[in-house]
Amino acid sequence: MSNPNPSDPKGHRRGADKIIDFLGWCEEAEVKVVTLWMLSTDNFKRTPEELDALLAVIGDSVDELARTGRWTIKAVGALDLLPAWLQEKLSVLPTHPGTLEVNVAIGYGGRREIVDAVKSYMTEAAAQGKEITAAAADLDADAISQYLYTAGQPDPELLIRTSGEQRLGGFLLWQSAHSEFYFCEAYWPDFRRVDFLRALRSYSQRHRRLGR
Repeated sequence: MSNPNPSDPKGHRRGADKIIDFLGWCEEAEVKVVTLWMLSTDNFKRTPEELDALLAVIGDSVDELARTGRWTIKAVGALDLLPAWLQEKLSVLPTHPGTLEVNVAIGYGGRREIVDAVKSYMTEAAAQGKEITAAAADLDADAISQYLYTAGQPDPELLIRTSGEQRLGGFLLWQSAHSEFYFCEAYWPDFRRVDFLRALRSYSQRHRRLGR
């Protein structure tokens, strides 16, 4: 779920209040994995005051998700960019096997993720004593996938973008190669259950070729 960040903290707070409702709809639809884009790497270009306000809302949202005790929550993104207090909060997220897996993408950028994956691959190859030419020869799509923030999870089947934007903005660039896209005019805070059901209906009517 690509969740464009509102330009004001009040809008961001309204968006945060929508999350638990949305995840309940996903449970009803038997969705297995959801990724919520809560903060992009581009957001770090905001003023310190704006960024601090957004991070405070995100921290509260993560606490609310954890308190539900309903889902497995995983933080994905360049977490080293985040303040120490938020990094600590994200390091102790709950896991409940067999429940909906919820990725909270914080400090996330698709290009950054791919760069980090390649760096991790090369670092691991060096630790194994591989020469750079041998490591490069072994590098393929499967190898990179093992080092993505979402490693071990299936690629998304459906990406929903709200607010009428007709672009991904860097969301799950690698993983969305064969995803279906659904663009909704409603802003995220105003996204309703009927909008979600329309997205699912649109997806169900498509013939997925998966690159073939």
